Amino acid sequence: MVILGIILLVLGYVLDIAILVTIGWIVLIVGVILWILGAMGRSVGGRKNWY
Repeated sequence: MVILGIILLVLGYVLDIAILVTIGWIVLIVGVILWILGAMGRSVGGRKNWY
């Protein structure tokens, strides 16, 4: 999700589309939060391990 957020941000700024920038920031923030929770060993989405 972090990579998708960065891609959307770049595309939004390059193409000058405000909705892509907004969605990019939201996806980036959610991705970072999930990444931090996963790194702390917390179960995310009801799963502790992804196979």
